[in-house]
Amino acid sequence: MTNGPREPILNQMVQYQPPVHETFAALADPTRIGFLERLGQGDATIGQLAAQAGISLTGTKKHVAVLESAGLVTTRKEGRARVCTIGPRRLEREAAWIANYQRVLEERLDHLGKLLERLKAEEGPEEEGRREEQGRPERRDRLAK
Repeated sequence: MTNGPREPILNQMVQYQPPVHETFAALADPTRIGFLERLGQGDATIGQLAAQAGISLTGTKKHVAVLESAGLVTTRKEGRARVCTIGPRRLEREAAWIANYQRVLEERLDHLGKLLERLKAEEGPEEEGRREEQGRPERRDRLAK
């Protein structure tokens, strides 16, 4: 044992943010998406969610545990029932990741569009008509320019 300063464990737990991939994995299942849509209308017990999905209580508990570990759902005990509520996460990091990925894809598609325009301009109308008549694809060596 050391007597040095220790980091507060509780504070680390409160500030824990699941990785983006964990959230996407939680959202990748249609049953869990159905649960989130239902919980968007109000709280529900595990039993109510199980009945809606037509699956066992055990299966429902496992799905809810995945959503809970991603911070998308919270649960509390009320008597003999476990009540589920939409979690506090607002998916800001996930939305930012998606926006960045969309920007990268759009840039790549813009680059491809410019390349195609340049190739068409170099080709001229006669060559384009000949290629269409012959059914031959464009030469690949032009793409290297």
